[in-house]
Amino acid sequence: MRPHILVVEDEKHLGVGIKYNLEAENYRVTLVEDGPTALRMVNNNGDSIDLIVLDLMLPGLSGYTVCETIRDAGTTTPVLMLSARTLAEDRTRGFDVGANQYMSKPFELDELLSRIKNLLQIGRSKPLPAKTIEIPDALIELDFGNISVNFETHEVTVSGKPVRMTPKELKLLKYFAEHKDRVISRNELLTEVWELPGNIQTRAVDQFIARLRKIIEPDTTTPVHLLTVRDAGYRFIQHPASDSTPEQAEEDSDSQ
Repeated sequence: MRPHILVVEDEKHLGVGIKYNLEAENYRVTLVEDGPTALRMVNNNGDSIDLIVLDLMLPGLSGYTVCETIRDAGTTTPVLMLSARTLAEDRTRGFDVGANQYMSKPFELDELLSRIKNLLQIGRSKPLPAKTIEIPDALIELDFGNISVNFETHEVTVSGKPVRMTPKELKLLKYFAEHKDRVISRNELLTEVWELPGNIQTRAVDQFIARLRKIIEPDTTTPVHLLTVRDAGYRFIQHPASDSTPEQAEEDSDSQ
C-alpha cells in the first residue's frame, strides 16, 4: 500500500505544489489548510496516516499547537515541520513540541523528498496506541475582571461600557488568553502576533502591553491580569487570586 502523507499548508500554491510532487513519487496525499482540520484528520484517519508535513503559521491553530496536541494524545506519526522562520529558538520550540524534523522555507524539493523518505522508514515501526485527540475550541468570547470581549464581533466592554480596541490589540489579547498562565517571551509575541522575526529590535510589544493594561487593568501601577516576568516576558492571568503571591508581587513591581 502506498504511504499516506497528510500535508497541512495554508499557502494554497505551495500546498498544491507539494501534493503534486509527492503524488508523482507514488505517495497518497491529503492536503488540508488549517490546524483544526488537521487534528480532525488525525482523529478520523490516524491509522492510515504515515507522515505529517506541517506548516507553522496556520489558521485556527498554529503548527506548534497541532504537533503538541497529537503528541499529548500519544500519536507517534512522524512530523516534518515547514516554516519560513530560521531562528534557532523556532527550531528548538518545534522539536520541543514533538517534531521529528524541521525545514526552513524556501527549500529544495530533492531535500524535502529525501527527508520524507527517511521519516517514512522511521515511522514503519509499530506506533503506540493513541487516544482520541481533543480539538481545542476556537476562542470567541473572553470574560475576566470587569472585561467582556467578543473576538468575532470585536465588541469590548469594561464595566458594561463599550471600549474600542484595535485589531492588533485584540489579536495580542487573544494570544495571551489562549496561552494563559504561561510565560510568553517578547520574541514569541513578535513571531506569533506580529509575524516578524523574533530577534528584531522594536518597542512595539512593550507599547502594546502598556495600551492593553490601560484597558484591562483596574490599576496600571499594580497589574493583576497582565504581569511582567523579569528577564522572561509576560504572563496573562485570567482570574487572579484575591491575594497576590510573592511571585506575582515581584512581577508586578517589575512592571511599574
